[in-house]
Amino acid sequence: MSDYITKEGIIRIQKKIIALQEERPFVVEQMQAARELGDLKENAEYHASKEKLRNIDQELTTLNGKVQTLKVIDPDTLSKEAIRFGAYVTLEEKITGDNYKYRLVGIDEIYDRDDGILHTSIASPLGKAMLGKKKNEEFVVKAPVGDRFFKVINIE
Repeated sequence: MSDYITKEGIIRIQKKIIALQEERPFVVEQMQAARELGDLKENAEYHASKEKLRNIDQELTTLNGKVQTLKVIDPDTLSKEAIRFGAYVTLEEKITGDNYKYRLVGIDEIYDRDDGILHTSIASPLGKAMLGKKKNEEFVVKAPVGDRFFKVINIE
């Protein structure tokens, strides 16, 4: 289940690959220019650009591998009767009464966002606990900070 990703998630990875591929030639040029300055043992610019190139290549390898193995799931094709991958879910935390809106996504889609919706991975304790739950169903999340009690308010 952790090998799933939404269409938005795969597009984000593909954009990152393109950005790295565009950045790589500039880093190679920097490294070549630094190499021409002479003594490589004490050439900090050369070593920094070489390290940056190595990081870019490693990230490209990782991201290209993910694109090959991740399965893109269209949440619109899944039932809205229960919480499934890609669902937008409103939960009420029973103890505090606070409501939270989450989107259940793959592990490769957890990153800072500014859309006001919390994202949780299907591999996280919360994600595992909410998967398959229906509207008005209550459940417990066994979290490192202790048990948390939730009620499903809405599934989109």
